[in-house]
Amino acid sequence: QVRLVESGGGSVQAGGSLRLSCAASVDSAYSDYCLNMAWFRQAPGKEREEVVGFDYSTGTTTYADSVKGRFTIAKDVAKNSVYLQMMSLKPEDTAMYYCAAELRRLQCVGVYNFWGQGTQVAVSS
Repeated sequence: QVRLVESGGGSVQAGGSLRLSCAASVDSAYSDYCLNMAWFRQAPGKEREEVVGFDYSTGTTTYADSVKGRFTIAKDVAKNSVYLQMMSLKPEDTAMYYCAAELRRLQCVGVYNFWGQGTQVAVSS
């Protein structure tokens, strides 16, 4: 139903910036469904965490405390794409970054059921 393709990862020195992209391909039969996209990351030996998502109960974009003020999500609804602009990167931002999406017939709820393959981000000190 939904295919996600991420790009933009790479290696950067601390303090640098990267921009991740995620494009969703949605079957035409679901074109009028709610599509919600978010970014997660998983560092080696750690659990996957949500970096940025959308809280439908409050209507607000939510960022992990560790990235507030440094990361910004942007959306292109026409292209079913989201972008993650990452600034002032730190070594602790090193992780595999995953794009996630939910596709629901009625209302999106912030529970993701589609995942991309991930794009690696490595930040050196």
